[in-house]
Amino acid sequence: MSEYAEINPDGASVGPAVKRRFSFASAPEDFRLESGAGLGPITLAYETFGNLNSGKTNAILVLHALSGDSHAAGAYSETDARPGWWDIMIGPGKGIDTDKYFVICSNVLGGCMGSTGPSSVNPETGRPYGLDFPMVTIGDMVRAQRRLVHSLGIERLLCVIGGSMGGMQALDWALRYPDMTALAIPIAATSRHSALAIAFNETARQAIMADPAWLLGDYYGTGKPVTGLAVARMIGHITYLSDEAMREKFGRRLKDKSDFSFSFDAEFEIESYLHYQGKKFVERFDPNSFLFLTRAADYFDLAREWGNGSLVKAFSRARARFLVISFASDWLYPSYQSREIVRALKKNNAAPSFVELDAKWGHDAFLLPDARLSAVIGGFLTKAGTAAGGKPHAS
Repeated sequence: MSEYAEINPDGASVGPAVKRRFSFASAPEDFRLESGAGLGPITLAYETFGNLNSGKTNAILVLHALSGDSHAAGAYSETDARPGWWDIMIGPGKGIDTDKYFVICSNVLGGCMGSTGPSSVNPETGRPYGLDFPMVTIGDMVRAQRRLVHSLGIERLLCVIGGSMGGMQALDWALRYPDMTALAIPIAATSRHSALAIAFNETARQAIMADPAWLLGDYYGTGKPVTGLAVARMIGHITYLSDEAMREKFGRRLKDKSDFSFSFDAEFEIESYLHYQGKKFVERFDPNSFLFLTRAADYFDLAREWGNGSLVKAFSRARARFLVISFASDWLYPSYQSREIVRALKKNNAAPSFVELDAKWGHDAFLLPDARLSAVIGGFLTKAGTAAGGKPHAS
């Protein structure tokens, strides 16, 4: 997802970004995961944007997708050419207006951008965890985020918002901590993975584990399975786009040539594009984190977790006001899955807002500039946020 970060036509910025770290669950305490395993100490890397008001009622927790991180907006220095992954949305006058709101974004538990994950050092061995890292769930990520939010003195979030896996976290927040969540905005999300989504994730995982350099996850210090991870990213990237977007952007155009070379080199522009995305990804991501995070997404099932199999019963826990957003061209998490969430909320006499945007870019449309998306989110935060008791001013 960070591959889109350079697309930022708006010059307004939150200014310099600073990565911070919050640690908890140091010995003898540990953090008990949903699998039953204990983990500690745990560090979450996070960044904040804007100012927290005196009543601490204007905090928005932004939740990132699979390959994201805490760096949601701004830049680390004047020479840093890459803004945060949602710089188009977060900043003065933007959809999430940092003149009004205090924004928090943390790298998820199990990640590899500063938070504790498989590449972190296991205190019991002095070596990276690798496959000894315990399986984490979306719920574990949310429970760790709650520790961070409380450490900032915030008792109730004005809003939780995120796209894709970030949307799953937003949904879990709303059900796990209903009294802490005033508003929830899941974008291009689902209450559980379809067989199709699980199939793509499993294929990507197998690409990593089939790489001879993977070494059963113990590759730290020897290099890493770059070929497998690159293929995994290519598989994922296909699901993030749409048929229309790929047809319009690439078609069947050849790359820097006028005729076939009758070889297995990258002939078409789409092939070259996927190779480029795969290469960029391996420079910044840990293959084992990819395995653990995709498995966490596959395990996610709100109906199973909170409703004994019933999504309607699961959403009976919710107290938040919802804005559910989907994209018509998203075939990874199609709009019907968002409508299932909306129907479950309505059957609980809630009044969710639902917007299906006719964006042609597929699943990753939420990461691209779209004035409609910014307006929908900004309008909802202003209207529903005020009704929820939030005071969107940094006073």
